[in-house]
Amino acid sequence: MKRISRCLSAVRRALPLAGLPALLTALLLTASACQKAEEVPAPAQLLPPDKMVGLLIELHTLEARTEAAALPPDSSRALFQQEKKKLYWRHEVSDSIFAQSFRYYAVRGKELNTIYQSVIDSLDAREKVVK
Repeated sequence: MKRISRCLSAVRRALPLAGLPALLTALLLTASACQKAEEVPAPAQLLPPDKMVGLLIELHTLEARTEAAALPPDSSRALFQQEKKKLYWRHEVSDSIFAQSFRYYAVRGKELNTIYQSVIDSLDAREKVVK
């Protein structure tokens, strides 16, 4: 029963997010929240929390820019995927390393919450500068 409760709370945590990274977040949280933290070992190339914060900030910013481009949905998705590959390349990270690291942190909810709190704070600060 505890595992089901944890799975449901993982999905609830992912719901306030929006867009393509949110879909990735929801899927990873749902898939990994049903596992115990000790069942998911640290990947060999685990991204440190500060690098995850930077990548997530840029991913969410990229998503917002892509949505604001007013393109048809299929073109928007293609543009997002293309730009996401460039983002990973600039940070010298593969999509699989990012996904493995995200899954690792997702199973450890407190660590993911800390990472996302930094992401939210940074995005809020950037929004205030723009206004």
